[in-house]
Amino acid sequence: HITPMFSRNDFSIWGFLKKCIGMELSKITMPIVFNEPLSFLQRITEYMEHTYLIHKACTRSDSIERMQLVAAFAISAVASQWDRTGKPFNPLLGETFELTRDEEGYRMISEQVSHHPPISAFYSESLNQDFSFHGSIYPKLKFWGKSVEAEPKGTMTLELSKHREAYTWTNPMCCVHNVILGKLWIEQYGTVEIVNHSTGDKCVLNFKPCGMFGKELHRVEGHIQDKSKKKHRVIYGKWTECVYSIEPKVYEANKKAEKKSGGDSKKHKQEQSTGGDDADEMPDVQETVTMIPGSTLLWRVAPRPPNSTQMYNFTNFAMTLNELEPGMIGVIAPTDCRLRPDIRAMENGDIDTASREKERLEEKQRAARRERAKDEEEWSTRWFQQGNNPYTGAADWIYKGGYFDMRYPHLPDIY
Repeated sequence: HITPMFSRNDFSIWGFLKKCIGMELSKITMPIVFNEPLSFLQRITEYMEHTYLIHKACTRSDSIERMQLVAAFAISAVASQWDRTGKPFNPLLGETFELTRDEEGYRMISEQVSHHPPISAFYSESLNQDFSFHGSIYPKLKFWGKSVEAEPKGTMTLELSKHREAYTWTNPMCCVHNVILGKLWIEQYGTVEIVNHSTGDKCVLNFKPCGMFGKELHRVEGHIQDKSKKKHRVIYGKWTECVYSIEPKVYEANKKAEKKSGGDSKKHKQEQSTGGDDADEMPDVQETVTMIPGSTLLWRVAPRPPNSTQMYNFTNFAMTLNELEPGMIGVIAPTDCRLRPDIRAMENGDIDTASREKERLEEKQRAARRERAKDEEEWSTRWFQQGNNPYTGAADWIYKGGYFDMRYPHLPDIY
């Protein structure tokens, strides 16, 4: 149903962005041409696309095997970012999004719990009480002239009830290159540490920056160790493609053999582009992941739909998120993003209406804030409350419960 996107080229991005260098972007109202027709709350829901990995982890009796699958889930959760260069709409304070997927066996609710700074909280649980997955995200965006860097601050917590286990981690950094000139491309980098708080097992994943000749683009490499730091498995692959696990000894032997045979010595003809105003060329994606004999495939990405490039590079999963089926109206909460007029207009290809509606909603939000200030009223969240993560002690937002009873008294009128 999504109308194909229009070209960004007929819009002078540079004039707009020059004013923003080094600034924190959450304070700036971005023109709608940068957006994709989803709210950030819907974008977070894309973490759940590969929930089958969690279900699988629940069935494993060995904690190292469970950790492998949790690691695959953590990597798969960022896979939908690949080539997604549209910016999701900033949720309005009090906006919510719910998703129930009977066939995949889970339901999820998210709420925008703070506007300055923008914080989105989410809680999902399996329909048969096997697991819950929850967290809050405070995205920090910085503009660096050619690129936008996003740091998704906030903790992910996964609880597997049968095993009485809790895992926590934070997501990698994300960088969108060439926001002004050239083809936009995305890189994720940084160390992600997954801790099993019940056993002391740890998985350390290194999302690699693309490196000089793009040889490392999209690569993820890491290992699983137990509480005495003994390495049990090596994990390797690409967050855009697939992830394998293998015995550390076999992995090391393979690396040595590769070095000997000079596997890395092929001369790259690509010259590094010098700085200046040129685009940062996206490195050609070199050979994809080579499977080392003896590896176990943990996860492989699902192919995107054939028309994805005209549709904001959405996955099949993303394309379903804003669907408003006839049975939903009057059933989902009135604060649900599917009812948000600016996103709906953009999805229908009506940019002028979308732009007008976005301005109207933002102004309505500001007016409501002024009213509250006048009456010295605090905003109160509906489904989450501030608290501390029970496992890490860090500040977090905890789900209060009650959303799925489907009674919504006193919800704010935000649209």
